[in-house]
This record gives sequence, structure tokens and C-alpha cells, in this order.
Amino acid sequence: MATRAIFCLALVLTVLGFARAKASANPLRKIVIDEDTAGPAGTDLQAVLVLIQSRRIQPLGITVVTGDQWRDEEVAHALRLLELAGRPDIPVVPGAVYPLVRTLPGTQLWQERYGRIEYQGAWTPARFHPPFLVPPLAEGVPHIMPLHEDAAHFLIQMVHKFPHQVTIFEGGPMTNLALALSLDPHFARLARGLVFMGGSIDPHTTDPEFATSPQHEFNLWFDPEAAHIVLRAHWPRITCTPVDVSIQTRFTESMLRQIKRSETPAARYLAKFAQVNEQHPDYMWDELAAAAWLDPSIITEEKTLYIDVDISHGAGYGNTLTWTPADKPTTGVQPVHVQFRVNVAKFDRLFVRLMTTPTPKPGNP
Repeated sequence: MATRAIFCLALVLTVLGFARAKASANPLRKIVIDEDTAGPAGTDLQAVLVLIQSRRIQPLGITVVTGDQWRDEEVAHALRLLELAGRPDIPVVPGAVYPLVRTLPGTQLWQERYGRIEYQGAWTPARFHPPFLVPPLAEGVPHIMPLHEDAAHFLIQMVHKFPHQVTIFEGGPMTNLALALSLDPHFARLARGLVFMGGSIDPHTTDPEFATSPQHEFNLWFDPEAAHIVLRAHWPRITCTPVDVSIQTRFTESMLRQIKRSETPAARYLAKFAQVNEQHPDYMWDELAAAAWLDPSIITEEKTLYIDVDISHGAGYGNTLTWTPADKPTTGVQPVHVQFRVNVAKFDRLFVRLMTTPTPKPGNP
């Protein structure tokens, strides 16, 4: 009996050793999520769910920037999402309230000269409210608090703590990243890379938002100077999910029905707050960028281009500028891996699977 017990103990220790070796061979991928976390649900928070639902990553924090809504309202939505999803351990860090240069009066003057911009995020007239007002939240008031720190310093701290290991995911305007670069010129080099949803190159669509202004995209338009700074920084790798590929995706009623069959916290959240508009499809902007970082095989066509943003303050202010390697400017611009085609069925399956998977426990992926 003693021999048998010793054998069993040795077997258990061997299995544990193999498990530890496998875990060390496949370490969790570290990420900081920089987002304009408008909500409830919607592309911003659904992208956050894509990332925190994965068992292969370690979310170090969510840094919040004004974009689709004002920063303080977005912070509240992000905190409440983390509560409802069972991940209140993930820090939420407030960032920039305003763009670096662009202002609302300046934007109104620009429109008088060059024409109306339909969607202006937090400045959209139909949804505008004072910047520091947090309206009542449909999902309820969060009970957890954000960090008493600013996003730029938090981002810098994370890349110094884990040099060359942290991917920066950008789902909103790039103001926080530009501020981090202004404080620490080594910020980009110390990251593992930048993944962002933004830019519009040559989208094949009849959607009036892009058919008449094909190089206009909100994330880069809202803070062009920040995007100009960030895209010219020396990141080890930059990956872009532009309008061109995003508009190939749809959040459909069929996907939501599949998700509603599950009782995971993420599924319950979406069942209650997600909306599907079959007449005006909800493109899965940020969800696609997040999912493609998790599983690059869903992207079926990618090109290397050089990207910048028009900061001339003329008619094209905020538009996406692109060049091939053959015609790029001689200084400043960086290579960007730009996605153009997606395996939609594979992406849909991945999104539904992540939303219906039990949320990883803090410290126990």
C-alpha cells in the first residue's frame, strides 16, 4: 500500500509539473485596454468583454478617454460592466477629457465652412450634455471606484513594469497614448505593440457616412493631433482594424439569440443591454479589433501601409492619410499592418463563444 501511495503521489507531482511547464511555455498575454467605454453594451464595452473573457490574456487595466461619450460617464459604464461581469479586480483609470487641440467651437466653425459632420461622439448635438455630468445609468450605479491616477502615467507604469510584454489596445481616440508619449518618449518602444481600431482607407460601401467621405473615421477625426503623434512613434508593431474591414461585420439578432441561451455574466449583461437594429446594422468595430488580436487567423487579407492623419485644419482635417512602401514620405511614418478582409463566420463564432464562456476568475485564468 505504501508503495502504491508513493507511486500515486509521484504521478500527481509529475502531472502538476507538466501543467506548470505548459503554463510557463504559454504565458498570459498582457494588455492595457484604452477605450472610450460608452455604454451600456455597444461596440466599446463589447470589445472589453471580448478581451476579459479570454483565458489567454492578462488585462492589466482599462484606461478611459472621451470619445463616444464623455470620460466620466464612460468610467462609470466600465466600472459597472466589470462588476456585472465578475471582474471588479481590473483597474479602471480615468484619462483625457478633451482632445489635444480640437475644440467644440472650432469644430462648429469647421462645419460652417466645409459641411456637417453627422457623428461627433460626445459632441453630437442630439446627445450632448455637460462634460462632467454622469446621467443615470441604465445598468445601475457602480459600487467600485476608479484608480486615483491618470491614464497616461498608468500606461507608462505598465510598460516599465513589464517591458516589451504589454500590448496597448486602442479602441477610441488616441489622446491618452499621445499624453503618455509626451511624458515618456520611450513609452512606445517599451510596449509589445499597438493594436487599434481606426482609420478609413477605401471602404466599399453605400453607407452614407463613408461613401461621401471615405477617409473620415471618428477615432482619428476626434483627436487628429494625438493620432499623428501616436502613429509616428516607434512601436515594435502596429496593427490597424480600419473601417474597410469593420463594415464587413454585423451584430445580428441570431448572434444575440445564441448568447441569450447562456447564463454566463457576460451573456446576461448582453441579453439585458445589447440592442440589434436590423435596418441600421451595428458594425462590430472594436470587437473585431479585439478578436483579431486574440485570433489573427480570422483575418484573411492584410497589407502593410504607412498611415498618418491630416492635421492641416483645412477641409480634410482629421482624415486618414495612407501610403504604400513605394510612395511613403521619407521621414516619420511607420509601417502598419492593416486588415482588409475577415472570415465573418469564424469571427461570429468566436464572439459568441467568448460571450457564453464563464468569466475567468481573478488570478485564476
